[in-house]
Amino acid sequence: MMRILRVTISGFFALLAFTAVEAQPNSYPYKVAQDRMLWHDKVDKEQQRLFLLGGSKDDSVMRLTRDEAVNLQITDALGRRVDELQEQIEFDSTLNTNGKKRYLRGLSDVLYGFVKAIGIKSINPAQAPGLIDAFVQAMELDKKGQSIEPVIAASAYETGLILVDCFSYAPSENQGVKPSRLLLTRRYYEKHPGEIFNYLSNHPGLPFEDSLIVLAGHYNIERLYDFAAAGNELAWRIRNSKDSLVHTVAMLAGSRSGRLYFPFLDNLVKGKITTDDIDKVKDDDLNYYRLLVKTRLDYAARVLPPLCDTPLEMNALTSMLEKKGKQVFVTEINALHTVENPAIRFKILDPLTPEELYYLIVLSEDEIYTSSYLGVYDRIFQRMKSPKGDSLLMAVHGDYFRKFIKMAAAYNKLEHFLGTMDKQNAGTVMKSFVIHLENAGEEEAVDVADSYSSIVEKSPALARFILDEVRWNYDKNLATGDKKGITIYNLLQTLFESADTSKKIDLSAKLGIPPIYSVDRSSLIDDSGRVIEQVFFYGDKDKDGQNSYADYMSLFRPRPKMRPDWKITENPQWTTITSTHGHPVIIFANKPLLGEDDPDAKAQKALDDYLYDHHLKPTIVIHRGHSYHVKYTIEQMPATARIVVLGSCGGYNNLSEVLKISEDAHIISSKQVGTKTVNEPILRAINNTLVAGRDIEWLPMWRELEASFQKDPVARERFDDYIPPYKNLGAIFIKAYRKAMDDEE
Repeated sequence: MMRILRVTISGFFALLAFTAVEAQPNSYPYKVAQDRMLWHDKVDKEQQRLFLLGGSKDDSVMRLTRDEAVNLQITDALGRRVDELQEQIEFDSTLNTNGKKRYLRGLSDVLYGFVKAIGIKSINPAQAPGLIDAFVQAMELDKKGQSIEPVIAASAYETGLILVDCFSYAPSENQGVKPSRLLLTRRYYEKHPGEIFNYLSNHPGLPFEDSLIVLAGHYNIERLYDFAAAGNELAWRIRNSKDSLVHTVAMLAGSRSGRLYFPFLDNLVKGKITTDDIDKVKDDDLNYYRLLVKTRLDYAARVLPPLCDTPLEMNALTSMLEKKGKQVFVTEINALHTVENPAIRFKILDPLTPEELYYLIVLSEDEIYTSSYLGVYDRIFQRMKSPKGDSLLMAVHGDYFRKFIKMAAAYNKLEHFLGTMDKQNAGTVMKSFVIHLENAGEEEAVDVADSYSSIVEKSPALARFILDEVRWNYDKNLATGDKKGITIYNLLQTLFESADTSKKIDLSAKLGIPPIYSVDRSSLIDDSGRVIEQVFFYGDKDKDGQNSYADYMSLFRPRPKMRPDWKITENPQWTTITSTHGHPVIIFANKPLLGEDDPDAKAQKALDDYLYDHHLKPTIVIHRGHSYHVKYTIEQMPATARIVVLGSCGGYNNLSEVLKISEDAHIISSKQVGTKTVNEPILRAINNTLVAGRDIEWLPMWRELEASFQKDPVARERFDDYIPPYKNLGAIFIKAYRKAMDDEE
């Protein structure tokens, strides 16, 4: 026992203040039997650990929280009350020696468990008084031979977890321990539903298994589907659930076509559609796509007020709609981009309605070519009975409308889109484009940011309107104190104002992000002063990757009668290109091999291993190839990348994924597939600058490139599809927004 002098004080909590008096070894104010001294000392030791754990120097208060009043409550519970319990147990005439040892040991275990829980931050220290109250109640029940389960049931999970161990010693384990452990198990998994299926796989036959299956199934339908498809006992229990959602998912999991049904899950559960209805169209690409669009329109309407519904697996529907749109329609019209007759190139789109064409656009941003986009866009309005933009947005219930407007701005169709409707309605649409971003996802704010650079060049008046709306929304969020809204609109306002070069806004200083107009050469070199580049090529059946590789290599082959600027060495899987004069630049490019077992992927892996083994860290990464290869480049992109050239991709998803790997990367992206007439001059300009030992300055570099394309209208048009890092407002917004949110946290 720790002897504590107690002085009563008045106050809000009517607590006790303590002044500790150092206890002498084995010294108590009452006589303790020698054979129980060990257990008293264990209790005292745990009390002392609690004082030390709180950093208390004078041993008077257990300072386990920042609130001194709460600390006094904790000290009272674990100090004075525990002392009194020791004394009560020691002199309890209803207990024999073994009984007294049992409860002293239990009291010691309570304190030990509490210390341990605090150490791993699994309990709030303020729960200490409740823990001691519950121990006393459980002890009284145990003394009467009654179950402690009612106490565990009435206690917080964290408290019950500590208590149940204090009454579990054989041979006198309390009869309530086993049911209490089941109770605590259930409580734990109710708090952590994502772990339920793994647990049930290894612990079959729990009495509450069915309710946990329902909980886990509603929490993560994808995992429910996966576990229902397994051929084990748990899958059998899932399939026999009476819950309508669980039962429906289990039924789908048992079908070979389950994934084709999955996008319609909400309507299947609600009985609005049957698997027979889906079976009629699932093998017909056109009609299956149409059913996906019809369902998406239904869901989009239900999300809006007054229903404010949340349809099940809407993401699965969106993913399938995107997948089918690209596979069936966009891939074909992209592949026919050299066909001059639009009736032939776009024939596959003939059966599609304006709404079905709309979803082709908004869900294919990262793959649709410029000419493909323009063909789809024109057909939307050609097929509308009343070709008005506001009618189109109403028909799709505003679904993805920010994405549609952002893409219209990028492809110079926004003026046409707004011109199809009354001026007042056009204003309302653009107000809606900017408003309520605090309630939207990050991607929608990025769409607004991305659109501005296109708008300010083509329509200064509209740009001023948008900037005014951003300022108004900033003031509104400032007045309401919405931190997310304040952050979003402050960033947008700063980005948009910076488009006016006369204001000379230093975005790096104002947003607290690294420079966006330049890249210091010092940040690109390794310890030996070398710039390391890595280029990704892909072998394609259409020879596009092989042709791209050949075009790229022509940049480095010596001209007749001129000194070679680059040394080229090859092995079967990759090529190494090294500067022969000036500052050292080494470029590694895998070969675009084609064949079985993905030889190009193996070449990339072998090159990655070589770079790793030789401590070569690329700071410039270049993707050459179709946009559907981009994800593989990003997966292998090193965190050291400072300049990333994605000639075939644009769009938020790719920008976001790049910035997750290298948060300060400067990204050059394109609205359509990369073309050698633009890629090669950009890469030549970068390499020439690095060999000369200069920093990368994007503004003058881009002006020189722009001037070089003036005499070739086709090349200039393609160049205009490329976005330099300083105009990539979406990427800049992502960097600044994530930094701002991190600072807020």
